[in-house]
Amino acid sequence: MKTRVRAVDVDHPEPEIIEEAAAILSQGGLVAFATETVYGLGADATNAEAVGRIFEAKGRPSFNPLIVHVEGVAHARTFTAAWTESAQRLADRFWPGPLTLIVPKTPAIPAIVTAGGPSVGLRVPAPKVARALIARVDAPLAAPSANRSNRISPTCAEHVLADLDGRIDLILDSGPTTVGLESTVLDLTSAPARILRPGPIGWHDLAPSFKKGDLAGPTSPEARPPDRPSSPGMLAVHYAPRTRALRVESVRDVLDVAWPERAGVLAFERLDRDRLPEHVVVIEHPDPIGAAQNLYASLHSLDAQGLDLIVVAMPPPGGVWDAVRDRLRRATTPLEA
Repeated sequence: MKTRVRAVDVDHPEPEIIEEAAAILSQGGLVAFATETVYGLGADATNAEAVGRIFEAKGRPSFNPLIVHVEGVAHARTFTAAWTESAQRLADRFWPGPLTLIVPKTPAIPAIVTAGGPSVGLRVPAPKVARALIARVDAPLAAPSANRSNRISPTCAEHVLADLDGRIDLILDSGPTTVGLESTVLDLTSAPARILRPGPIGWHDLAPSFKKGDLAGPTSPEARPPDRPSSPGMLAVHYAPRTRALRVESVRDVLDVAWPERAGVLAFERLDRDRLPEHVVVIEHPDPIGAAQNLYASLHSLDAQGLDLIVVAMPPPGGVWDAVRDRLRRATTPLEA
């Protein structure tokens, strides 16, 4: 298979390019496209054979469920057996946007999408390209991140091509994503509702949409990963570079690292570079929003430099940092391990 890349205008998607991509999806093919979070690998979510190609292309385990992207609330309600008042309030406030709602599924969503489970994750992406594609296909799109399983998520078309060239039909290149971290996943099938994967929309953003006690407290980032995840992004190893990657709890701990000749450090506050060996490559992101937007691009950059080691100095907990910490915990191992 030859993977083609088509540049598409982010604000005014060219109809002929959307038509070309939609035709591939309608015929059971795979198309990568940008959401506001990361690039997704899309297939018609109602076509079990097409969804199976996602798992094959990514090398993704079949027990790891997929998120389904829909055009809007009316479209979402077609694929859920129960649309609650809470779901409507959340959709009114956060859709389109980086919030995935776990709801009971209908038979229209095949079991392969949900790893055999009774519920499905639905969300409405914000970018015009993604929504135009869903509308033209006239079907929901299952779209996990467009990368090999467990590897660094892609935030630009170049990342997708480097990982999946020859494995998928088409990449729609609409430039870098704007949010940079995968969506928050909220389980509405549990009582109380529970965040399964932290993301750009935090607990304090969600809480006003619930009565007291109807939303569980923030999920502990140190919770043990489940044996069979009910949401994407819950595996112990995920988002990982190919380069050996260690984490330390603060920039102070960076000074304790025994640096090899080729090494890099990713930090979320300013480092005293005078105390580091001159050969160490340093990337700093002290602002949480910028850190989220550039996290995967920074990991890709370090991973591409042929280093022997990447050291991550973890950001502090709280707010957007919780989602960044979650991704980095799964992408790295602790220094003492």
